[in-house]
Amino acid sequence: MSVVLRLTGHDKDLGGGFVVRRLLPSARRQAVGPFLFFDHFGPVSVEPGASHDVRPHPHIGLATVTYLFEGAIMHRDSLGFSQRIEPGAINWMTSGKGIVHSERAPDDLRGTRYVNHGLQLWAALPQASEEVPPAFIHTPAAAIPVIKVGESDVRVLIGEAFGQASPVRTFSKTIYLDVMVAAGRRLELPPLAEELAVYPVDGDVLVDGEPVAARTLALLMPGQTTVMQCSARTRLMVIGGDALDAPRYIWWNFVSSRKERIVQASDAWLTQTRDEVPGDAEFIPLPERRFFGG
Repeated sequence: MSVVLRLTGHDKDLGGGFVVRRLLPSARRQAVGPFLFFDHFGPVSVEPGASHDVRPHPHIGLATVTYLFEGAIMHRDSLGFSQRIEPGAINWMTSGKGIVHSERAPDDLRGTRYVNHGLQLWAALPQASEEVPPAFIHTPAAAIPVIKVGESDVRVLIGEAFGQASPVRTFSKTIYLDVMVAAGRRLELPPLAEELAVYPVDGDVLVDGEPVAARTLALLMPGQTTVMQCSARTRLMVIGGDALDAPRYIWWNFVSSRKERIVQASDAWLTQTRDEVPGDAEFIPLPERRFFGG
């Protein structure tokens, strides 16, 4: 069988009625390549007066990867970056030893009705890079390579595929593709990485003849070319890369290979001995149920 595991995820309310579909982490699988967090949000109509803002909150030991199909999000962080995130761009924020950021509605969209739809992934940093200085890199949509593979369109968001390489720099081998599979056509996906999974966004797909329903994360058999086919034009995301170099502890917004590091980060947030997002004094409190590293 080409599909070795299917994950359907669960709904998670991030507050204010903002519900996402969380595929990773799962009790059955912590990560695919470096990706150990996979949220699919929308398409959701943001009504005038709705509050889908994500207030300032901290991260360590990971990189957030934000990608929109529709809508807009305003990113601000404790490094002083302020960036409007729009469809097609890749926004890679390295938390490393620690960063604080917020994700809010852009000012010009407040009081209007608009649709937000996209993905947010977290990539675990390799153990040797878990404590690197934080950074934020915005790669605009126009800088992302696009290639025609047969009748299908492939955007190489991160990594290398089909002879194209993304300009996005990572800390380990990472694959992230946005594929529009043409109706009734076949797309051959080579074994681009040690671990690889596909995620049909808006339609069902056949993976070597096996049906995979929309919004299902399907882990592929390693080391083999896989044939994708759809009856209608379908968006398909591909994620993967090298396997994690060690299991990770994940608690709230923190990721680390060491339990004591998560305890340390939690204590720092609880006592507010941390950096702030300029001009934004709000923050998300630490959850009452603590991580004690036992």
